[in-house]
Amino acid sequence: MGQFPVIDIDRCNGCGLCVSVCRCGGLVLVDGMITIVETVECEWCTNCEAVCPIDAIQCPFEIVIE
Repeated sequence: MGQFPVIDIDRCNGCGLCVSVCRCGGLVLVDGMITIVETVECEWCTNCEAVCPIDAIQCPFEIVIE
């Protein structure tokens, strides 16, 4: 399983914008709340984070300097 966005369920208002921009189909709305479909490999494009109007999604990353 790859990395997935971190969703703050308490902030999510179920608008669905993130679902509409998810290229891999990894996000769905279930009972008005965003849910990650963990069988889909996230491409880590960060589009979902960019369109969320209330910052309920974060795509944290680690910077590695070699």
